[in-house]
Amino acid sequence: MIKRHAEAEVRALLRRFPVVALLGPRQVGKTTLALALRRAAGAAATRYLDLESPADRAKLADAEAYLDAQRGRLVILDEVHRTPALFEVLRSVVDRRRAAGERTGQFLVLGSASLDLLRQSSESLAGRIAFVELTPVRFDELRRRPSDVERLWVRGGFPDALLAPNDRASLTWRRAFLRTYLERDVPLLGPRIPAETLRRFWTMLAHLQGQPLNAARVAAGLGVSGQTVARYLDLLVDLLLVRRLEPWSGNVGKRLVKSPKVYVRDSGIVHALLGLETLEDILGHPVAGASWEGMVIESLIGAAPDTRASYFRTSAGAEADLVLEGRRGVRVVVEIKRSRAPTVGPGLRNAAADVRATRTILVYPGSERLPLGGGVTGLGVQAAVAEVRHLVQRNG
Repeated sequence: MIKRHAEAEVRALLRRFPVVALLGPRQVGKTTLALALRRAAGAAATRYLDLESPADRAKLADAEAYLDAQRGRLVILDEVHRTPALFEVLRSVVDRRRAAGERTGQFLVLGSASLDLLRQSSESLAGRIAFVELTPVRFDELRRRPSDVERLWVRGGFPDALLAPNDRASLTWRRAFLRTYLERDVPLLGPRIPAETLRRFWTMLAHLQGQPLNAARVAAGLGVSGQTVARYLDLLVDLLLVRRLEPWSGNVGKRLVKSPKVYVRDSGIVHALLGLETLEDILGHPVAGASWEGMVIESLIGAAPDTRASYFRTSAGAEADLVLEGRRGVRVVVEIKRSRAPTVGPGLRNAAADVRATRTILVYPGSERLPLGGGVTGLGVQAAVAEVRHLVQRNG
């Protein structure tokens, strides 16, 4: 079992808030993490309800009475998006317990993130709930063997895909995941969209990995309107399956690119959408560089969750793949290259100067720390993740 960093974050937040929501795509490991917390606390001190189970849903026929009877226990509510009305009940129970002096660690709710879930919980439980996003496995959650990093890139970070016995079995799992999401989960969590249309859209995004979105071109390719493309994209972003990386904005006296970049957030899902099974398949495909870039971006943003993430590009050619802005003026500018002998062009240095970077990093697949001149340091992925986390925490 892979030790997830989110576990420590959930434990810490349960000591501060009455309700903690653990959000993420299906099959990302939310239930596994919650059950690990339950084992550590002991079965007598917890209750676990799977709200996809009719038997467990039946226990909540009188939800207020049932939850009142669990005072002193941590109640874990899995797949909570199936019963959104439960958030109002949780608010009532939490407020009564607050009046009696019980203020923290009462409920852990798990859900496949959706706009409705976030809206319901934030409105009903404002000031009472904290959110944790569980992403697919990241670089910094692996051991440091090069083969682990390579496997993560090829297969992605969904645990069942990453830990499959071979690449073929991993791809089979990912294809089944895509089919289940399109045919079962999206209709449950979002608006009614034909599964084949959404698959085509998702596949187009994989082909466009890391590029500024041209919504009109995508709409023409799908035969739908630009508004429909925006709706499809909003859905996949809300479900934490796609990242919309906004362009950096600021007063630099230069013309900035204004279209967001779009990334399918898990590299294994990118490869499954494009039918790429092995490392050799990926290296021979034009998406290889963008797929690597997207995976590194996810790990860096995950290491600095409280920062503002964007990319930087001007019409004159100054460019950085990622800008992370934290507290106290911290601005980390990142360029990502898949070459083991990376070089720095003027575009990165100009971008760092324009945004007044406090740190400029070039991430590459090697392991040595490379002084690249002009204040730019070349770092391997795991070293870059550690550096970003340190910079953010030191100035938090």
